[in-house]
Amino acid sequence: MKKVVKFGGSSLADAKQFMKVGEIIRSDDARVYVVPSAPGKRYDGDIKVTDLLYECYELAVAGKNFYEPFLAVKDRYNEIIQGLSLNFSLAEAFDVIEDKLLHEPEKDYTASRGEYLNGLIMANFLGYEFIDAAEVIFFDENGNFDDDKTYSILGPRLEECSCAVIPGFYGSSSDGKIKTFSRGGSDITGSIVARACKAGVYENWTDVSGLLMADPHIVSNPAVMRNITYRELRELAYMGASVMHEDAIFPVKKAGIPINIRNTNKPEDAGTWIVENTARRSKYTITGIAGRKNFCSIIIAKDLMHSQADFYRKVVQCFEENNIPLEHLPSGIDTMTVIVHENKFIEHEQEVLSRIAKIVEPESLEVESGISLIAVVGRSMKSQTGTAAKIFRALADARINVRMIDQGASELNIIVGVLNEDFERAIRSIYHIFVEVAE
Repeated sequence: MKKVVKFGGSSLADAKQFMKVGEIIRSDDARVYVVPSAPGKRYDGDIKVTDLLYECYELAVAGKNFYEPFLAVKDRYNEIIQGLSLNFSLAEAFDVIEDKLLHEPEKDYTASRGEYLNGLIMANFLGYEFIDAAEVIFFDENGNFDDDKTYSILGPRLEECSCAVIPGFYGSSSDGKIKTFSRGGSDITGSIVARACKAGVYENWTDVSGLLMADPHIVSNPAVMRNITYRELRELAYMGASVMHEDAIFPVKKAGIPINIRNTNKPEDAGTWIVENTARRSKYTITGIAGRKNFCSIIIAKDLMHSQADFYRKVVQCFEENNIPLEHLPSGIDTMTVIVHENKFIEHEQEVLSRIAKIVEPESLEVESGISLIAVVGRSMKSQTGTAAKIFRALADARINVRMIDQGASELNIIVGVLNEDFERAIRSIYHIFVEVAE
């Protein structure tokens, strides 16, 4: 069985971390394809290499001196090389990057060099072949990932080598220039490589022993999710859970490849398994809790609106015309509520409201801002009675007013809306009643 292993920035922050990674890879012969991120923070207050590279680009494009952050980048990599006692130099690669910054600075190219340089070091350290992601991962003319072209080239290339390092985060656009995924895109690269080589497992190594049931900045020492489905992960990631890049799910999901989230600093921990389906029951009724702040609700009221076949379409069109995505549409017989994110709505607020007033002539139109949405997610909820009641009881005990509730037909998640100032307290209350009380 082949395994693709992706290591995050904290796992490769310095030579000591590189050594841990080397031990993990060498401990299992199945770990044949490695996807590294750029070096992350070594300590609180440190700067990630990718952020230093973005700073280099901003200074270069403004015609300013970028040598201070660029020297910091060079020092980071040279410290890693020296710490690993490698007979290897990145001097030529640094010269190419510097020349590019001086004469033709490009944002994606500059940002991608963090993974590129780390990939060169990793390949030398392991004795693996280096495959430049720009030669095997492609984007189309619209900037979207080109899966047909990528898999037709990447798959055969991987078959030619028994072990390889493929840097994460970037590929080539249709014009041949370097293009990056969105931030955290090394997760996507790992998933693409796993599908291309038909891996048995995609291991994503980071600095925690799996996915946590809640944000540790809000809940103290939250429990680890041992097993979670792709659908549950999508719901949690969409609602702001800091897990892994949400687009990393699709390539492996299509191929039926499980993801195993592991801890580089505690490789003995089992971590979290992300799978398509599982017969394993969760220890708790819920799988996880996540949420986001700063939403608006637009409440439209009109008698007998449900009898007008085009009423909802007309309202939705008002938002579509202003390119405002809709988050949720909880509705009653004579009311329709539209939930949107504040930063998408405020700029076009009056155009949307006046348009709604004109084309559907509501009896009332109310707007409320400062709302947070919290998703309570769990595949076990549909087989348990009283889940919604427990959520309301937890919030009532904490004296938190619920502004909205929405539950999908799949019964996989329940969305509740509360005021921003109640957000953290609401998450702690829900976590307490489902996890801490259940212990």
